[in-house]
Amino acid sequence: MILAAFGLNLLPAAELSPSSAQNATPCEGAYPRHLQGICTDGKGSIFWCWTDELVKTDHNGHVLKKVAVASHHGDLCYHDSRVYVATNLGKFNQPAGAADSWVYVYDAATLAELAKHRLPDVVHGAGGMEYHDGKFIVIGGLPPGVNENYLYEYDKSFRLQKRHVLASGYTLLGIQTVAYADGAWWFGCYGKPAELLRADENFQFTGKWDFNASVGIAPISGGRFLIAQNTAIKVDGGKTKANQARVVIARPDEKTGMVVEKP
Repeated sequence: MILAAFGLNLLPAAELSPSSAQNATPCEGAYPRHLQGICTDGKGSIFWCWTDELVKTDHNGHVLKKVAVASHHGDLCYHDSRVYVATNLGKFNQPAGAADSWVYVYDAATLAELAKHRLPDVVHGAGGMEYHDGKFIVIGGLPPGVNENYLYEYDKSFRLQKRHVLASGYTLLGIQTVAYADGAWWFGCYGKPAELLRADENFQFTGKWDFNASVGIAPISGGRFLIAQNTAIKVDGGKTKANQARVVIARPDEKTGMVVEKP
């Protein structure tokens, strides 16, 4: 099923709003590495980060631009005609000293690389990021046994302002994706089952649910979200592994965290 059209809203996040009765948009193509995150520009485009490829599609998932990028590019966000991607060139989920954390910046129209900023403070590996209210929040890995997650707040020049502690308990490999909407921060995590975390404006922990938003979450209009879903497939007659993904529409639910809307 394809979302036939998207509209704009007036939220600062400038996200997309589906206007079709159908509820899923697949990203065109198959990719060697799995999906790490999604974001939108509010103008009809979706950005998909496939670990070592960055892809821009239209609202129907048709590829407009695609570029190879350094591994491991993670979750990403859009702000002011640019796409920002949390990137770790070192190891994840290790004690301080093994990560090599960066933010890579791309032109949203062309996906040309514009800049990169080193983040030495993100010591367990930068894995995702979001922009809200003049600040970037970067999330990432976590060594086993650490019973809290860390959120790194940066200004627009990527000067560290504060490290926030999220009293979430341990989550497998830390936090993978992050989104902000309507006074709440949302965090997608791996796990069996995968977990969804929520915090208020001040990063006070407010909830945890068994819901999978670990490969992409992005707010849209009407209090809803796009949730990415990755599927492993085999191509070339079953000889090669690949990945495909789609986004579905979901809305917050106090009992389950999110509920995927039916067409």
